[in-house]
Amino acid sequence: MAWMTAQEAIELTGVRAQTLYAYVSRGKVRCKRDGKDPRRSLYHRDDVVRMAGRPRGQRNAQAIAGETLEWGAPVLPSAVSTVQDGRLWYRGLDAVELARGSQLEDVARLLWDADAAPGMAGTRARAAPARDEAGAVHLGLVAMATRAAADLPTHGRAAAALKDEARAVLATLAGAMFGTRVLRAGGTISEQVAAAWERPRAEPAIRQALCLMADHELNASTFAARVAISTGASLAAGVLSGLATLTGPLHGRAPMALKAWMDAAAGADMEAEVRERLRLGQGFPAFGHPLYPEGDPRAAALLDSLAVPAAYRHLARQVERLVGESPNIDFALAVLADVHDLPPHAPLALFAMGRCVGWLAHALEQAGSGHLIRPRARYVGPPPEAGHAGPRRKNKTPRRGEGSSVMHARGASPEALVSRR
Repeated sequence: MAWMTAQEAIELTGVRAQTLYAYVSRGKVRCKRDGKDPRRSLYHRDDVVRMAGRPRGQRNAQAIAGETLEWGAPVLPSAVSTVQDGRLWYRGLDAVELARGSQLEDVARLLWDADAAPGMAGTRARAAPARDEAGAVHLGLVAMATRAAADLPTHGRAAAALKDEARAVLATLAGAMFGTRVLRAGGTISEQVAAAWERPRAEPAIRQALCLMADHELNASTFAARVAISTGASLAAGVLSGLATLTGPLHGRAPMALKAWMDAAAGADMEAEVRERLRLGQGFPAFGHPLYPEGDPRAAALLDSLAVPAAYRHLARQVERLVGESPNIDFALAVLADVHDLPPHAPLALFAMGRCVGWLAHALEQAGSGHLIRPRARYVGPPPEAGHAGPRRKNKTPRRGEGSSVMHARGASPEALVSRR
C-alpha cells in the first residue's frame, strides 16, 4: 500500500514521533488524513522509506544539495507560483479560484506582472492542426524552433521589451498549434482551441483547463526553460526547451497512457485490473502527486465541471480504495478529452498551451536575475588515473608535431571549446 500509519513509520525510521512530525512540516514526508479515522494521519511509504535510509546525524551540504533536484527543497527563488497547504497559488492568489472565471490571457498578465493581457491580434492565419498523436505539439515545436533561430537573446534587454516579446511568442505558439483562420477577431485562446477542434461547447472546460495548467512552480519543463534563459537565450528558445521536455512520457503524456489503459480494459472488471497492475508493479498513470497528499485540487475543480463517464468514476474509486491515491490533473485532462471527443493529442496540447504562460513567466523572472544556472555534478565514476593528475607543462614551446593540434584547440574547433566548460 502507498500509505502507512504513524506507528509503522516510526518503527521503520527508528525516530521519535516528534521527528516524524518535523519531517512532515518540512515537506520531507507527505501526510494525509485517514479516511477511516479522521483523528489519525497516514504517511506516504516512499517518503518514509527514503527517510529511513538516511544516516543519523548532520548531513553535509553536498547531500542536501543533491536532494533538492529530486522532489526536495526549492532550488531557485521565484515569485511566480507555489504549492502550499495542498493548494496551488499564482502570485499569492488561489489558482483554482482564478480558473473559475479567468481567461488564460488574464492569468498571463498576472504571472508576467504585466500591464496588459496578451492578445492574439496579428497572429498569422494557419490551418487547423492534424488530429494524430503528435498533432498540435509537433507544429508548436517547429514554430518555436523557427523563432529561436532568429529572435534576439534575452541578455541585456529591458523587462518591458521582453514582456512585449512574450506576448508575440505566446501568439506564435497559439497560431501554430491551433490556427486562427476560423477565429473571430478579438477571440480568446480558449475560443481558438475550441474552434480548431470544432468543439465550441467544450470552450468553458478548455478555458478552465488552460488556466489550471498555466504554472506549477519548478516542474521539469519549467526548470529546463529557466536553464535555457539563464544562458541569455531568447524567450522562444526557453519555450522550446520547456516544450521539448514536456513531451517525455514522465511529464506530459500521462493522460494518453491512461486513455490507452482505459481502452484496453474496456468492459473489464476494474477492481481486477487495479489488483493486476499492483501485482505486476506497473503503476497508475494520472493518479497521485507528491505535492498533493490530500488530492490534486486542480483535478477536483476540472472534474466537477464535467459529466465524468462511469468507467472513469469506477476506476478512480478502485484506485483510491486499493492504492490510496486520488486522480491528478492528468486524469482530469483525459476525462475532458473523452467527454468532448477531442483529438488524441488534446491533453498534451492543452498542457503545452497553458504551461507556455508559466514558461514565459519564469523566463522573464530568470532573465531579470542575470544568473547562470550551473549545478555541479557529484562524480560517482572511476577515480581519475594518478598519472594524469599533475599540473600541465608550463613550457610554451610545443614539441615537434604539436603545433597544429594546439592551434586547433585554441579556436578552430567549437567541440574543443565546449569540452573545457
